[in-house]
Amino acid sequence: MAATTIASVTPELENLFSFLRFPSVSTDTRNAPDVRACAEWLVAKLAAMGLATELHETPKHPVVIARNEHVADRRTVMIYGHYDVQPVDPLELWTSDPFEPIIRDGKIWARGATDNKGQMMAHVLGVEKTLREHGELPVNLIFLFEGEEEIGSPNLAAFLLEHREALKCDVIAISDTGMVAPGVPTLGYGLRGIACCEVILRGPKTDLHSGLFGGAVANPASAIAQLVASLHLSNGKVSIPGFYEDVIQLEDWERKMWSKVPGVSDADYLAVTGCAALFGEAGYSSAERTWARPTAEVNGIGGGYQGEGTKTVLPSHAFAKLSFRLVPDQCPEDILKKVKSHLERHCPAGVVMEIRLGHTGQPYVTDPNSKFALAAQNALRLSFNAEPMLIREGGSIPIVQTFRDILGVDTLLLGLALSDAQVHAPNENFPIVNFEAGIRLNQALLKELAK
Repeated sequence: MAATTIASVTPELENLFSFLRFPSVSTDTRNAPDVRACAEWLVAKLAAMGLATELHETPKHPVVIARNEHVADRRTVMIYGHYDVQPVDPLELWTSDPFEPIIRDGKIWARGATDNKGQMMAHVLGVEKTLREHGELPVNLIFLFEGEEEIGSPNLAAFLLEHREALKCDVIAISDTGMVAPGVPTLGYGLRGIACCEVILRGPKTDLHSGLFGGAVANPASAIAQLVASLHLSNGKVSIPGFYEDVIQLEDWERKMWSKVPGVSDADYLAVTGCAALFGEAGYSSAERTWARPTAEVNGIGGGYQGEGTKTVLPSHAFAKLSFRLVPDQCPEDILKKVKSHLERHCPAGVVMEIRLGHTGQPYVTDPNSKFALAAQNALRLSFNAEPMLIREGGSIPIVQTFRDILGVDTLLLGLALSDAQVHAPNENFPIVNFEAGIRLNQALLKELAK
C-alpha cells in the first residue's frame, strides 16, 4: 500500500511525520541511538520555536526541557509528554511500515501515532502557533519530555528531585490518555496504578520425553497453569488474600455520572474488542471495572514446544508475566508482597519458583471540579464544541503521582486517543481530526489556565 506523499499533507503533519520516523523504542538497547536522535530532533524543533531548550542526560535516555521567557506573576504550566515508543512486534501484523507514517481513512498510521508522539506534538504545535500569532504565551511554560515512559520512567523521579526548584509550576497537563468516543472531549481525573512481576517455574534440568518421564516428574507448564488459575475466583474476582482491603469504593455520584457517558456501554466494549462476550468482577459495569476497580492480568505465558505439530516433551521450565492494575489507596509494593505470598502458597510440588519483580506505579485521583480542572473543561468545550465527560482512566502513567509527591501539583489528563487506536499493538493510529483538535486544545488551555 502506497504511503501518502509528504507533499500532500500540512506543515503540521510534516512535523509529526518527521517525529514518528524515529524508532525510539526505549526498552531495546539496540534502539538507544534512535532514542537519542529523537531527543536531539526535539531539542532542535523547540529551539527553532524560540524556546530555551535543554537536553539532560540520565542513566539511560535523555530528558528534554524547554521554556518560554518567564514573566513574574504569571501562572506556570508544565506540559509533559514522552517521545519513546513501544516495540512493534509482531511486525508481520502491520499493514504498513510502523516507522514510515501514512494517512489512510483519515488516520495517521505509525508506531507512536497516538502513544504519545501525536498527542505530544499537538501541544508543541499549539505553542508554536500561539507564538507565531501573538509573539508570546499567556503563561509561563515548561515542556518536559522524557524517553523512558514505556519502561516505567525509572530515572524521572530522581531528575525531578534534582531539578525541583527549576521545575516549580502551578499545574501539569498531559495528553496521553483517551476520549470516550469520537468527538466527545474527555477529562481524566484519575489513573490506575500498576505492579508487575514475572513468575518462572523450573522442573527437570532439560526437556524430557513425555512417554519416558510423564507421570514421574512435575510438568512446569501444567504447574504454571495451576498457578495462574489460582489468581481468580470463577466470578472474576481476584482471590489473593487482602487484595481489596485498601480499595476506596466508588462514590454514588461517580457511578451515576459514568452511567451517562457515551461510548462505554457493554455493546461498545464488545464492538471495540471483538470479543464474543464480556467478563469481569460482578456488580460493576465494564466502565467501572476498567476505570475504578483493581485487576490481576496475565500478560504472557509460555513453556515447552511452540513450533508446528507435536513434540511430546515435558518442558524444563515455564513462565507467566503478570500485571496488577491498582486503584486508590492500593500500594504497589504492598500488593506485590501479597502476590508473592499467594504464589508461594499455591506453587505446585515438584517445581522451583523464581519471582522477578517488575516496574510499579502509584494510582492517582484528583478533584474534577478544582479551578484548574474547570479551566481544562472549558478548554475542551471550546476546542470540541461539546460538553466534556469526566472519567478515571483505566491505564497507568506512573509519573503522575510522583509529580504530586515531588512538585506538589495536580495533573490535568486531556485525552485525545480513541479506543481503537491500537496502542501498544500493531497498526497504531491517530485520527487527523484529533491531532488538529489537540493543537486548538493547547491554545485554549493555556488561555484558560492564565485566567
